[in-house]
Amino acid sequence: MRKFFPLSILLSFAVLMMQQPAVGGPTSLLEAATQGDIVAIQQLLADGADIEERDTQGRTALLRATLANQVAAATLLMEAGADVNAKDNIEDSPYLYAGAQGLNEILRIALAHGADLQSTNRYGGTALIPAAEKGHPETVRMLLEAGVAVDHVNKLGWTALLEAIVLSQGGPVHQQIVQDLIQGGADVNLPDSEGVTPLQHAQRRGYTEIVRLLQAAGAN
Repeated sequence: MRKFFPLSILLSFAVLMMQQPAVGGPTSLLEAATQGDIVAIQQLLADGADIEERDTQGRTALLRATLANQVAAATLLMEAGADVNAKDNIEDSPYLYAGAQGLNEILRIALAHGADLQSTNRYGGTALIPAAEKGHPETVRMLLEAGVAVDHVNKLGWTALLEAIVLSQGGPVHQQIVQDLIQGGADVNLPDSEGVTPLQHAQRRGYTEIVRLLQAAGAN
């Protein structure tokens, strides 16, 4: 014999089901950000999720979205007020990571949402230094235009210019970065912690074009 339930009970059950997360969908803001699930992020925020909640590695939802290069999710979170400077356990922040990895879409928005240009990573470097080392010319230009100190020295005793030489193969990409740094006001004679200048490093490695660029800018 079939049972019939009162309409009020059926309606209550329907409302309850609508309030539950979709089966298989993200159940936390951290998961939703990593997956780039915009709908879930919007719903979770509307339901009062803590936008600065952290995982066991100290990463916020915004940092996780940045790590996964989920541009739309990162944008939504920043516009909702997520802290672009919140660091995890290894001192990465959404801003610093986007700069280091050349994630320019996310970086551009982070710069517009309060990025701390003086903040540094675990090596004591600004976002500009790893951007130069890893070969991201557009990122380097963005950071220079934003006002990041071109001659900041990290814990290794290196500037962005030094890293673009010491930690590269001296190819066209890094030649462009060296040129951009020079145009951005880099001190071409500022040595490393052992007194070795950018020009000396380039000469030792046989980076002929970088040597030419440095000498043209007054390096000695």
